[in-house]
Amino acid sequence: MKKILLIIIVAALSIYEAVQEQGVSTAQPLGNRKTVPQASDLQAAYANRRSDLQIQGVGIVKKVLRDDLKGSKHQKFILQVGGQTVLVAHNIDLAPRIAGLRAGDRVEFYGEYEWNDRGGVIHWTHRDPQGRHASGWLKHHGKTYQ
Repeated sequence: MKKILLIIIVAALSIYEAVQEQGVSTAQPLGNRKTVPQASDLQAAYANRRSDLQIQGVGIVKKVLRDDLKGSKHQKFILQVGGQTVLVAHNIDLAPRIAGLRAGDRVEFYGEYEWNDRGGVIHWTHRDPQGRHASGWLKHHGKTYQ
């Protein structure tokens, strides 16, 4: 019986690690907004054209873009997450910029997903100074940016 339980635990951990390697771990609705039925990943949110989801995942930087300096300043880059790309718009007025970010780097994220026909956008990768929104973050080379 103990061997079977151990095998089940090892299998569950292997599946969890495989999902992490694919780049997505959770998707949660914000407040009373609509949920993604049975969906817990970025690909399902994109396929179902859903927005306003807190999503955690990991991806590889495909391209670093110029900062958006209009209004609130944002560091922008494209992440390859599994078979999909997503734009990350990281508010550098509210959180530190990721210094030395390059194509090929691994970045973990937790932020709000907004659908668009190019794969979507992850934003709110920082703390909300007013405390009304879920705090997001980015992780790069062992450092957390929020």
